[in-house]
Amino acid sequence: MKISFVSILAAVLSSPLNATPERRTEITISGEDFHINGKPTYEGRMWRGHRVEGLLLNSRMVQATFDDINPETSPRWAYPDTKKWDAERNVTEFIAAMPEWKAHGLLAISLNFQGGSPEGYSAEQPWNTGAYNPDGSLRPEFAARMKRVLDAADELGMVAILGYFYFGQDEKLQNEAAVLQATEQTTRWIQQGGWRNVLVEINNETNGPYDHSILKPDRVHELIERVKNSRHDGRRLLVGTSYGGDIIPEENVVRVSDFLLIHGNSVDDPARIAKMVELTRAVPGYKPMPILFNEDDHENFDKPVNNFASAIEARASWGWFDFRRKGESLEQGYQSPPVNWGISSQRKKAFFDYLTEITGVKYP
Repeated sequence: MKISFVSILAAVLSSPLNATPERRTEITISGEDFHINGKPTYEGRMWRGHRVEGLLLNSRMVQATFDDINPETSPRWAYPDTKKWDAERNVTEFIAAMPEWKAHGLLAISLNFQGGSPEGYSAEQPWNTGAYNPDGSLRPEFAARMKRVLDAADELGMVAILGYFYFGQDEKLQNEAAVLQATEQTTRWIQQGGWRNVLVEINNETNGPYDHSILKPDRVHELIERVKNSRHDGRRLLVGTSYGGDIIPEENVVRVSDFLLIHGNSVDDPARIAKMVELTRAVPGYKPMPILFNEDDHENFDKPVNNFASAIEARASWGWFDFRRKGESLEQGYQSPPVNWGISSQRKKAFFDYLTEITGVKYP
């Protein structure tokens, strides 16, 4: 069949380059519950007499798109078999592992455009792992890796809790104007990509040692409002920000957020996890909305009382933070590159087995 130039031109004009892609997964909020594609998460699920339905159980996986453009520190993350770091290998292996996580009941992953400490906890961060140039523009190669992860999550029916900034890396942005540029450009990038499976986390632990005042607790609500006010095709993103371990959100953030993010790091008593949820709901300006722990480095999944269980009992979502401790094998640690993204250690297996029990999914 002969195709005319006119028919080719008509096809091009009918498919504009800026058309929003069709997507399969949409996260919405109804009161304190999360819904995916119009239905509550873990629909109908109860565990130990507590309602799991509507929660968003998650794991911190912020090195999914990791790279280090500082040539002095990038050799630290070399794979033992090749003796070099490879950002493309990292993201490819990450995406390959995602279906198994989903099959165990994991519905959300925490990502971040500026990553997280590759050592888990670090006094200093000489590496340069962020997605932004000093002026706040988005690095194309980093955005390309993030696109692959978000596309894979969308196909699997998973949600990305997607952070913009991380302390220890925010100082790579030259001034507040660059922070605003990064916020606006990243928000537009998500919206133009058409992803509806994204919850925006402005910055990881706003009370951390940030250099720019707009990323600190007193002013971070300004960035939340900027993202909320950005609309594309009549839609906006759902947005909040997180606080460090055992810190209760402040009123300025509570009043403008769509959901509230808190962390369980340093909380050794599971009863305190439930108390944090209670105190968060008591902050002036609170209205019914989801409360999520999206970072907690505690396990004890073999015990009847632990931080994960306490969050469920308090009607809050919970997320695990797994980093490689000093001297541990490369099988450990989802935060520590080079990462083995499989369920490759007893600690990882314990988490995913417990997650499967709580969610009631049948695996394999």
